[in-house]
Amino acid sequence: MDIQLTLNGERLTWAVGPRERLLDVLRREGCFSVKHGCETGECGACAVLLDGQLAATCTLLAAQADGHALETVEALSRPGQPLHVIQQAYVDTGAIQCGYCTPAMVMATLALLRRNPDPSEAEARDALSGVLCRCTGYVKPVLAALRAARAMRGEALPPIDFGQGHEAPPGLFGGRPGGGAPSQADEPATPRGDGASTLLARVIPDLLIRAEGRKSVGQSEPKKDALKLVKGTPSFTADMEQRGLLHGKLLTSPHAHARIRHIDTRAAEALPGVHAVITYRNVPRVFYASGGQSYPNPQPWDQLSFDTKVRYVGDRVAAVAAETPEIAQRALALIEVDYEVLPAVFDPEAAMQPGAPMVHDEPDAIGILDARRNLVCHIDALVGDMAEGFAAADHLFAREYRVHQVQQTPIEPHVVTTWWDGDERLNVLTATQVPFHVRRMLAPLVGLPARRIRVIKPRIGGGFGVKQEMLIEDVCAHLTIATGRPVKLEYTREEEFRSSRSRHPQIIRYRAGVKNDGTLTALDMRVIGNTGAYGTHGLTVQTCTGLRGLSTYNCPSRRFDCDVVYTNLPAPGAYRGYGAPQAHFATESLMDEIAAELGLDNLELRRRNWVKIGDALPMGGQLGEGAGAIPTVLSSGLEQCVAQGMAAIGWHRKFDPAWRAAPGQPHKRRGLGVAICMHGTAIPGLDMGAASVKLNDDGSFNLLVGATDLGTGSDTVLSQIAAEVLGVPSEDVLIYSSDTDLTPFDTGAYASSTTYISGTAVKKACEEVRGQIFKVAAEILKLDSTEGLRLGGRQVWAPDGQSVSLERVALHATHVHNQHQIMASASYVSPECPPPFAAQFVEVEVDTETGVIEVKKIVMAVDCGVAVNPATASGQVEGGMLQALGYGLCEEMAYDDEGRLLTTRFGDYRIFAAHEMPEVQVILVETEEPSGPFGAKAVAEIPLDGAAAALANALYDATGVRVRQIPLTPERVWQALRAAEARRSPVEESEAA
Repeated sequence: MDIQLTLNGERLTWAVGPRERLLDVLRREGCFSVKHGCETGECGACAVLLDGQLAATCTLLAAQADGHALETVEALSRPGQPLHVIQQAYVDTGAIQCGYCTPAMVMATLALLRRNPDPSEAEARDALSGVLCRCTGYVKPVLAALRAARAMRGEALPPIDFGQGHEAPPGLFGGRPGGGAPSQADEPATPRGDGASTLLARVIPDLLIRAEGRKSVGQSEPKKDALKLVKGTPSFTADMEQRGLLHGKLLTSPHAHARIRHIDTRAAEALPGVHAVITYRNVPRVFYASGGQSYPNPQPWDQLSFDTKVRYVGDRVAAVAAETPEIAQRALALIEVDYEVLPAVFDPEAAMQPGAPMVHDEPDAIGILDARRNLVCHIDALVGDMAEGFAAADHLFAREYRVHQVQQTPIEPHVVTTWWDGDERLNVLTATQVPFHVRRMLAPLVGLPARRIRVIKPRIGGGFGVKQEMLIEDVCAHLTIATGRPVKLEYTREEEFRSSRSRHPQIIRYRAGVKNDGTLTALDMRVIGNTGAYGTHGLTVQTCTGLRGLSTYNCPSRRFDCDVVYTNLPAPGAYRGYGAPQAHFATESLMDEIAAELGLDNLELRRRNWVKIGDALPMGGQLGEGAGAIPTVLSSGLEQCVAQGMAAIGWHRKFDPAWRAAPGQPHKRRGLGVAICMHGTAIPGLDMGAASVKLNDDGSFNLLVGATDLGTGSDTVLSQIAAEVLGVPSEDVLIYSSDTDLTPFDTGAYASSTTYISGTAVKKACEEVRGQIFKVAAEILKLDSTEGLRLGGRQVWAPDGQSVSLERVALHATHVHNQHQIMASASYVSPECPPPFAAQFVEVEVDTETGVIEVKKIVMAVDCGVAVNPATASGQVEGGMLQALGYGLCEEMAYDDEGRLLTTRFGDYRIFAAHEMPEVQVILVETEEPSGPFGAKAVAEIPLDGAAAALANALYDATGVRVRQIPLTPERVWQALRAAEARRSPVEESEAA
């Protein structure tokens, strides 16, 4: 059928099918800014303006657009034209991270400003609420909308605050920003009780830390990819088209545990348009572990591309490649599978009991510790003598905490395209965080040497750890090998929930020995980690839980004991924070409980025990892939983080009884909560990054890195590091990343390693290039040596004031004398793992009648060393806190009794929208990490670590009720409040009698 419509001002006639979605037709016609994120219209990534109103195109038939006017972001700025004022505002404010949802947000902003040129913040948040974003926390997109409104009204634009930390007067804090051991004079005033306001009054609120003499590092420069992302230029895996493309689809198990007795694919294979059906019968049986980790992948190797047994609802059964997605879907329905349904087990404690169903009973899996007990592995570590530690204590505490399974929910689902190139090499275009790991892991599964595989990572629409996995690349590759044709395999949102990865649920049991003054003498941490149907990341995530749970605080005796257990739930994997959010929920809840029972100030208790500059981290020598040498804290701004966080949240109100009751609402109670966080930066002795730099004829530079930018801004940050060394603006650095054929090796985007590891490699390579430039410049300037030469302003400067341009240096080197290419490569593996620190504060209001927790404000003060780009660093913290709030309050993967996931759409799995977020404040407390490039250390993962505990502590502060299991849903809180009332009632009746 033909429809007529207006698209971006042009009258068009389209031939469309009666069942074609408007989303698919728009993309077919070249509007790649319109993205697939779901099929229910709930994420908003596909939104356009329909007759001036924001509309989701994934739920509209193309035929419904007949006679209407559509607008997409492509109309706002044609190639070569200046950006629209709204687009420019998104660039200037740093509102673009992964950029997948940016076009839809820009169009939502356009619709808002057309109807209301002077919106309030609340109105801007409401306008953006139809577009979900997992990266930004909505802080900067809202700022961009308001800034664009001011620009369109012709008003002056104020400077943008990216949260740079504030310096405090000497003597206020322990430790110095530059590192080094603190002196007695550095000891701070004690942050406790009614003395808090005195401490806070001494903080200078508006003095920004700046690194003197730096031109690029420390500046909030626009992201390298901002232009393409804000214009909706094809940049993501699904945007890249291949001639003759087939579409892949997966058939997955409806049962939590079953054996496949027989599978009949003949009807599916006979369906016109179907080119291949693959199952366990025609795919090699090669065991592997799907987690994207360094060689050799940690065991167990317990996965197959296709198996004769399924172990969770959503496990692979078969895959189809067909001419269209619709034909592929029909083919799946024609596959007949005869299942022998087996008993299933979902609770990890039950799974370890004698007689429990064996999740893995195959004899040829590799590296399972005890399959009969469903035990993947056991982890233990010991520092000191536990008996002595507990004997030295005046008080013993034993607590159990439970954390749940949550999904990363990147707005871009998993998507892969594979094809044979002209040299008959397998090309894999994939939304991955670990392209080099994918190539190495894929090779044995498809029977090709690595040299015949090329993996390319384009822009990624959010990763958060879920794409640190070789999840579907093998299936897509098998289909291309079977058909000889390009194949695209893209998850639906339901598949992303059911058949992707998630965060590990855990049971955490702590025993603590404490002296009367709050000094810790013993910490015993026992964890049962539920790794679901497969062991991917099970060992390493739980190891990190022990490391994070037993490293923040000094204690002479510490023990970690952990069982990692199979169940018939979807397998968890890597999720931003990687075991630390689970640990910090338990640890920081425990610290508050100890303080309350001993009558101590909760911040003073923490300060008495937290690690300081010069302290060793002995658990770091035993736990982790890079375990060995015991790391030492070389820099810490934790004291500054706490003081500034206290000021920002208004901590003094905690001691004001009048503030605690909401005026006119006696059923609502207010509270403040805190959590201290310490994370890591890369895996010492293991994570490696490499970089290659060359000088071009015009004085610009090409920078090649294997590092993977998944919206974090690492391409920008690495370019800034290069620009700083080479004395040019970062626009003169052309960066290319994440192509296993063309760029140097990098372990990938995980473990908070990119700025620290890859940044150091870039710095080393650029320093080598700088030395080569100096030699040529000295020759041009007729100098006897290179001593005293420096780079700046695209020039090489001599001590006597002479200068020569980099362009002339390049041309001289390649064309005039002793011709050679100025270039260098460098690699870096760090022996250190410098911890970033943070203080997380929240303000809540609790409705005691309904159990609803309303978060009024959330503050995080972070010591990430030197923030190479404060805009991207603060954006990482803002977005991380959005995910952390969801973890603590509302997100949860819920199952029925048969192991079927109930939360398979955004409408059921609640992530925060723009209008639901509280006030968010980020403070970057800059220190100088001596081992990092220009003093930098990690920032990306620590924002996930503390919010859940801070929320639980704020709930206790408001109501006196302690909840030791998350999420803190209204039902769970209401039940805890009623239980507390029931416990109090008999006591009150007895006293009355």
